[in-house]
Amino acid sequence: MNKRILVAIGASSDPNPPSAATDKARKFARALLRYRDEVILMSGGDGGLMRIACREFVEGGGLTIGIIPVEDETISEDHPRYSSYNVISILSGMTYQMRSIMLARSCSSMVILGGGAGTIIEAFLAYIYAKPLIILTGTGYPSDRLREFCENGYLDHRRIVKACFTDDPVEAAELAYSLGRARS
Repeated sequence: MNKRILVAIGASSDPNPPSAATDKARKFARALLRYRDEVILMSGGDGGLMRIACREFVEGGGLTIGIIPVEDETISEDHPRYSSYNVISILSGMTYQMRSIMLARSCSSMVILGGGAGTIIEAFLAYIYAKPLIILTGTGYPSDRLREFCENGYLDHRRIVKACFTDDPVEAAELAYSLGRARS
């Protein structure tokens, strides 16, 4: 049996993300498509950067899983947080914050594509669960500043897992695949 690598993205659901973040999310998803037969892209199932990355991945033949928060389980298709690019939708029955725990615990690696408090929480969850953590910088979001918080790449004194910071979305995809594969 061929076990799939679950690459999760922590990303803003902002309906109008900065152009730098949009470009990087698209490039990341396109680069990850190189491994579409081995990788499933996971997200929080919302709009914004999540939808942008999942759209690129699905349109390129990839498989996605969206962990849908309870607040979004009944939204209409014209809602800004709705995404039709969740090939598999898991109705979590949990709030936004709680579904992030499922995302972080289930993934083989976590890539932070850019975002605010919710995305930053997902970075810390991945760290706490010792998941390979890749943080894409230069997105225009507060998550770009996570490097300033780290000491030698670690988010705290326990030194659980060293975060990989990169400005290059292609490198982020390669790291997500290789580090996730090493865990799977």
